[in-house]
Amino acid sequence: MITTKYFNYKQVLNLAGGHIIWLTAWCTLVAALFYFFKWKWMIIPWVPVALIGTAEAFYVGFKNNQAYDRLWEARKIWGGIVNSSRSFVSMLYAFNTTGEGNSETESIKKKIAYRHIAWLYTFREQLLVPTEWEHMSQKRHFGDINIRRHRLIKAGFPDYGRTPIFLHKYLSEKELDLQPEYKNFATYLISKQAKDVNELKNFGDITDFNQMQLQEALNLFYDYQGQAERIKKFPSPRQFASTAFIFNVIFIMLLPLGLVNEFAKLGNWGILISIPFCVIIGWIYIVMELVGDYSENPFEGMMFDIPMLSICRTIEIDVLQMIGEHDDLPEPIASKNGVLV
Repeated sequence: MITTKYFNYKQVLNLAGGHIIWLTAWCTLVAALFYFFKWKWMIIPWVPVALIGTAEAFYVGFKNNQAYDRLWEARKIWGGIVNSSRSFVSMLYAFNTTGEGNSETESIKKKIAYRHIAWLYTFREQLLVPTEWEHMSQKRHFGDINIRRHRLIKAGFPDYGRTPIFLHKYLSEKELDLQPEYKNFATYLISKQAKDVNELKNFGDITDFNQMQLQEALNLFYDYQGQAERIKKFPSPRQFASTAFIFNVIFIMLLPLGLVNEFAKLGNWGILISIPFCVIIGWIYIVMELVGDYSENPFEGMMFDIPMLSICRTIEIDVLQMIGEHDDLPEPIASKNGVLV
């Protein structure tokens, strides 16, 4: 997640700086052919180019709107996880029919609270696994660029890839050894929570109604997990995303062919002036396309993502304090270079 008030120049260049090179080369080539070789046959009227640009602007706007909806829905899901986590742990420790808990029930409650923290980090780790349509899975040059961006982000946050350490801290060795046996280990952890809640009822520490309330909270976690997995495993429809990209390429290829003739009316110097203007207009369309393209996948570990690590750490601190552990609390995740993960 970008935390700076404005999208600074480093972030812009990181996102779309490389596109300035080929865009400048293409606009310069067209201007040079028109100026030195008088290839006026390749020039097209400005009106159809303007119509294509207007249509593409609407299309990219539609795509970006859908990408924002996916991003904002993902943030609401994790916001719901925050609220439900606090409610779940507070109910877990508030419900007590006997007035004072014995050591066995207190141990179960602590195990449930710890397992919930482990579920958070497990769920985050599962969401970060790349799918075939995400930028991390692209082939050759563009894939390498996104992998480098991802590694650069990870390097700024020491806790980014420490999920196994957190699982060792909050899960028993027996539960941890079961992780390779489950394709969706986060789902298994919630099912274990339900069994331990039922065990609390069998011990008489909570009533049937208390158990129902705690189970409803666990069902909410299932709902949030399913909602996030839907966004992760169902891409923004590729027919919309791909056609927007293709139309953008067509417009940018036609842009200097229509623009150079308009600037040539100002004289020979106008042909040279057309190059920077062509680059600026084309680059604006590229940035609009890239913003929507990177925002439509909010769980891929890039700088536009939902700050899941920061949210997990916030819940972890809250849960530990709610169960009475105030020593050696982990530090909240702070943003680095304008990015929060």
